[in-house]
Amino acid sequence: MFRGVGTAIVTPFKDGKIDFSAYEKLLNFQLENGVDALIVLGTTGEAPTVNDEEREKLIDKTLELANNKVPIIVGAGTNSTEKTIRMVKQAEKLGADGVLLVTPYYNKPTQNGLYEHYRYISERTSLKIIVYNVPGRTGVNIAPETMVRLVEDCENIAGLKEAAANMNQIDRMVKLTKDVRNDFMVYSGNDDHAFHLMCTGGDGVISVASNIIPGEIAQMCHSLFAGNLERAREIHHKYFTLMKTLFIETNPIPVKTALWLMGYIENELRLPLVKATESTVEKLKEVLRESGLL
Repeated sequence: MFRGVGTAIVTPFKDGKIDFSAYEKLLNFQLENGVDALIVLGTTGEAPTVNDEEREKLIDKTLELANNKVPIIVGAGTNSTEKTIRMVKQAEKLGADGVLLVTPYYNKPTQNGLYEHYRYISERTSLKIIVYNVPGRTGVNIAPETMVRLVEDCENIAGLKEAAANMNQIDRMVKLTKDVRNDFMVYSGNDDHAFHLMCTGGDGVISVASNIIPGEIAQMCHSLFAGNLERAREIHHKYFTLMKTLFIETNPIPVKTALWLMGYIENELRLPLVKATESTVEKLKEVLRESGLL
C-alpha cells in the first residue's frame, strides 16, 4: 500500500453537480506537495450522497489525473456485505489500487460478524483492503483480536485505518497485527493522533487536514520515519489547533469551508450536510491566518 500520508480528499460540488474543474485543481495541489496516496469517496468525500454514475466518473478522473504517481484507494464500505462487494468490484474494474471499507454501521454486527464480513469480501476481490474502524460514526468497534484473525486469514487485507481515539487500543492494534505480519499497515484515522500512532510503530495517516496542508503532513510523517522526531513533533504542535478546528462541526463541513476560504472550491455540500455556521467560519479564518494559510 503506502507509508506516510493518504489524503481523504473532498468532493467539490457546484450547482448540485461534482465540480471536476475544482477537483483537478485540488488533486494537483496534493500531488505537487508530495502526498503518498489519495483516498477518494470516503467520509470526507461525502460518499453516501454520490450516486453510482458520479462514483464511476470521479474514480476515473482521479486515476487519470494521478497517472500512477500514487496509489488510489476508493471508499467502498457500506453496512450491506453484498452492496459493498458491488462497490468493490466497480473500483476493481476501473483500476483502483485498493479499497477502504468502513465497519458496517447501524446494524452493529458482533466481532464474529465483522470477521465474516471482511473475510467474505476479501475472498471475492484481488484488491488490497484497508479496514476502517471509526466507532464514533458507526457505533461498532473492531477489537484488536478480531483484526489479528483477519490479518492471519486474509492476505489481501493489507491495512487498518484506526480512528477509535483510544491510545491503549492503538498501541495494542499496532503491536498485535504487526506481530502476525510485519508488512501490515496501520494508519491513524485522526490527524491529531497521527504523530502518536507513528511513534508507537504505525505507518502514517489517512488525513483530512492534508486537504489543506498536504506538504506539511507529508513532511511530519517522513521526518518521523527518518528519525527526525524533533521536526515531526514541531509540525504536529504547529498544526494541532488546525487539526482540532477541522472537527468543530461534522466532517467534512469545516474542511470544505476552509478550502473555500483558500479559493480551491465552492462552499457547497449535499444534504443532509449544510454549510458551516458563521461562528465556525470566523474560527476557521482565525486559525488559517495563524497557520499562515490565509
